Amino acid sequence: MKNFLKRGNSKLKILLLFPISFLFLAVMFFVPAGTLNYWQAWLFLFVLFVPVIFTANYLIKHDPKLLERRMQFKEKRVKQKFIVKFSGLLFLIGILITGLDFRFGWSSVPFWLVIFSDLIILLSYYLVYLVFKENSYTSRTIKVEKEQKITTTGPYAIVRHPMYVGVILMYLFMPLALGSYWALIFFIPTIPIIMVRALDEEKALLKDLKGYKEYTKKVKYRLLPGVW
Repeated sequence: MKNFLKRGNSKLKILLLFPISFLFLAVMFFVPAGTLNYWQAWLFLFVLFVPVIFTANYLIKHDPKLLERRMQFKEKRVKQKFIVKFSGLLFLIGILITGLDFRFGWSSVPFWLVIFSDLIILLSYYLVYLVFKENSYTSRTIKVEKEQKITTTGPYAIVRHPMYVGVILMYLFMPLALGSYWALIFFIPTIPIIMVRALDEEKALLKDLKGYKEYTKKVKYRLLPGVW
């Protein structure tokens, strides 16, 4: 019975996390907006949760260990704890701004740009999905496990941190998908924050993951080929 509960723990967390996350974001969008007639937010929620449900279903069937790793939220590295808290604060403020922007009409984001931004978010989710398929050790927290091996295939053959590329794209286009230019002020700092996170992560990987130094010589760029 205990083993069954342990195996079902991640599934239970997923089942609880989806409705809680949906309700939380809905409140964050629609209360500041002062209306439910915020079509950009409804479209964004659809674009956000449909790929997440699909990916979670894939992990439940094909890689439950990765799903368990993705359900671990507690960082141990001091710098990472600060990064997570600071980026979380910026995210919350940015989300509130999108609703206020809709209520008071500060921005006028054209329809085509909203749709384009949602498409970019979908593509970024697909990139994250490819990362999950290639690397079963993409934990939410930064750590190196004893049996962990280097992944060099798929998007990892192009950049060393493809997951972060997807996250950056999501964060940069999220405000536009929600019809707000002003919220970009709080989402653009995601780029330097993720760069700092990637550098700190590489310290751990260089120290504890065998062969990672050789991998960095083969794949030279962290996020953007030819730039960084």
